[in-house]
Order: sequence, then structure tokens, then C-alpha cells
Amino acid sequence: MARPVPGPLARIGNAVWGLLTSVNFAVVQIIVLSLLAVIGMTLRQLPGFAFRSATDYANEMDKLHAQYDPVMGTDLVHLLERIQVWHIFTSTWFSIGLVVLILSIVACTIDRTPRLWRQSSEIRVVQPDPYYDPALPDRALMAGVDAGTVASVLRRHRFVVRTEVAGGATYIYGDRNRWVKMATLISHAGLVLFLVAAAVTARLGDEQGLVVAEGESLTVQPIGTPGLLLVRNLGFEAPGFLETGKASDFTTHLAVYQDGKEIAEKTIRVNDPLSVGGYTFHQNGFGPAPDVVIRDAAGKPLWTGPIPMTDSAAGFPFAEFAVPGRDVALQLLLQREADGVGVLLVLPFRAIGTNADGTPRIVGLQPIALTRGQSDTPEGTDFSVELRGFQDFTLLIAKRDPGQGLVWIAAGSLLIGLLITFWMPRRRVWARLGADGRLALVVRADRYVDVGREFGGVLDDLVAARRRASTQPGDAS
Repeated sequence: MARPVPGPLARIGNAVWGLLTSVNFAVVQIIVLSLLAVIGMTLRQLPGFAFRSATDYANEMDKLHAQYDPVMGTDLVHLLERIQVWHIFTSTWFSIGLVVLILSIVACTIDRTPRLWRQSSEIRVVQPDPYYDPALPDRALMAGVDAGTVASVLRRHRFVVRTEVAGGATYIYGDRNRWVKMATLISHAGLVLFLVAAAVTARLGDEQGLVVAEGESLTVQPIGTPGLLLVRNLGFEAPGFLETGKASDFTTHLAVYQDGKEIAEKTIRVNDPLSVGGYTFHQNGFGPAPDVVIRDAAGKPLWTGPIPMTDSAAGFPFAEFAVPGRDVALQLLLQREADGVGVLLVLPFRAIGTNADGTPRIVGLQPIALTRGQSDTPEGTDFSVELRGFQDFTLLIAKRDPGQGLVWIAAGSLLIGLLITFWMPRRRVWARLGADGRLALVVRADRYVDVGREFGGVLDDLVAARRRASTQPGDAS
């Protein structure tokens, strides 16, 4: 009877299945994902908070343009942006690669499972006579021992023993760690969980830097997020920093609120974060934050509060601040006079158009210098700037990793699977005791086993048992 010809869908399905179960295809996938990962680790990536708003995204892309335009050119940087290279670990390409690799591992596992089950479950105690040919490797011949002795020695070496009689001969089969091959399924499950955890973290995780001045608060998620978290810097300490410029330790007294209610409070430091509400808050850095008040001509405050100086210029703390309600921005530079008094240089500027290359065209206004308690009005503006004092800001890293639990399960599964596979390899012994009293032995083991040593131990015990039996009274004739 002619075999039925598979239809188009069946042929496509078989081709896809063959591709997913191909080792070569899996290697190609791993190489591609590795190359993408190398690119992501080599090129600066957009931080997680860049995707919270269009402004944050534009600001971070401006930083990437400033760094890479001189090397790559603006057009190439734009092209890399379109193909998602600047956030490669959350890109569509990387996500598709992870999903396909997961499917390949699952398909390979499904494809191998029946074969592994047959290898473990099907036992053939009786082997044909040529199987015991002493000219083949890992064979041995001896005489003077009975079937009970052989079974006893194998059990002493932790083999599970089966015995059958066929064709006038007794066959003894010993199997140790019979089901160990199935442990590879545990290892495969661990690999799948690792990839799933990576995909979950990439898509659902969040990591961002939070700059919080002393006494100030900042939301962790975008406004409107259910269960909105808010952090408050209750106090910051960096002992010795003001005197020496170096801090041996720095801590933040941090409070976390959810829906307006405090849910945690702790003094955190670099290696002692706070975990609450699905986020972990790490102490990452700190810097100065001048406490500034900006007032209009009528004395009404336009801004009041500390301004974190997160950048540097010429080695000095630097920040840029847009005055609310005005078309003027301030560049702030913090310096220290010879007597140690802090001086805040305020350099106002106004954007008056755009240059041919797309950068803003600005005009500088009259700068002013302020010490603690001083106030002044920059020439050409209608507001005054007062320096009330100096505070510090703390830089926190807020990280949410929903795949973390899966990573621990994956690591445990992979470790357990590997330990079982390498520390408990399978060993098998076939023995044929003929009617003439001659015993033929065959050993088979996984490649991790020192067959010569272990098989030699079994033979030594059989020889010792034969010697004891031959020296017992009444045995000699």
C-alpha cells in the first residue's frame, strides 16, 4: 500500500518541528542572542525611566546623540534608534529571539522525552551470546561463582538486580541509577525558566534612578498607576564628606508610601537596600542640592526647594534648571572659595531660535554669584534668585524584577539536574552464568564513570567471594 502524501500544512508543520528540534538551529539562536547581548553591553542603553514620558525619552536620546554622533554620525544613530538598538534587551528582536529559543528547548525536550523514557524503562536482562564476546571491550570471564554470589556482590555495589533463566543459562542484570537520564528534563526546565525570567523581566520589570533631595518626595511609578509608590528622603548623611571631600559611608533615611500611607521606613546604604511593594531601593550615590527660591517682581515664588546638581562641569557640580513660567533657564555651578565658603554661580540664558544643525540658539544673560542667604536679580530678567542654603540629594536605584523568583527556581532546577546527571551516572552490568559454570560479564556506563575502577571493584569482590567459598570446610573434594 502506498504511503499517504502529507498535505501542505503537515509538510509545513514537519519542517517547523524539524527546525525547532535541530541542534544546529539552537546553536545559531544562541550565537545571535549572544551577539545582541554583546551589542547591548557595549553600547550605552536607554535607562528604564526614559520610557515614562516623551520628555524623558527625548532627553536621554539627546545624551546618546551627544556621545555617539561624533563617532557614528547622526543618521546612523537615528537608524539604530529605529531598529531599537538603544534598548536592545527590551527590543522586539531580542524578545522574539528569546521566545523562539524557549520554543526550541521545549520542542527538543518533547522530542527527546520518549527516547529517554524508553532507555530508562525498557530493560533487557537476556542478551545474545555474542554480546558477551571477551574480545570486545569491558568484558570479563571467570568461573567458580554461582548466581547468588553474583547477585549479592552487585547489590553490595548498590545495583538493582534482576535474574532470568533461559536456554540452560542464568542471566543476572544489575542496574544502578536507572532513571538518571530523566534528570535532563529538570535541567531543560531550568533553562526554559531562565529564558522566561529574562523575558518577564525585560517586559514587565522596571529599573530607574531616583534623585531625591533631602526632605523631598518623588513618585516611583507614573502618576495614575494603581498602588502608586512614593519615596521620601527623611535625611541623608555622608560623614566626613564636607571636611575631606570623601565619604567612607553614606546613608539615606528613606520612607516609602503607597496610596498615601507609609508602608516602610529604613536607613539604607550601598549594600543594605530596602525591599517593599515589589521594588528594591538601592543607595547608589549622592551630591549637593542648593536650596533655592526664585521670586517674580512682585515677590511671588516661582520655585522653592533644592535643585539636585547631578552633572559636572570643569570638575564642579553642575545643573540646568528651567524657570517655571519664564522663557529663561539657569545654569548652576557650585564652587568653593579659598576660605571654604560655598558659592553658587547662576548663569541665566534664553533660547531665541534654532541653529542650522537643529540645536537651540541661545543668548547668555548677566550671571550672578550667591553665597548662603544672598539674593540677586539677573540683569535682563524679571525674577530674583535666593540661595537659602545647601542640602544634599540622594541617588536611589529603584528596581522591580518580577522574574527574580523564576530565576531562583531555574537555578535550583538547573543545579539539581546537573548534580544528578554528573554525580549519579547510570551503570549497568550483564552477567551470563552458563551450565558449565563459566561466568561472562559485561559492563556499560555513562561517560562520566571510571569504568575500569568500578568494574574492577566488582571483579575483585567476585574473586574474593570465590576464594572464601573455596576455603570453606567440605567444599574441597
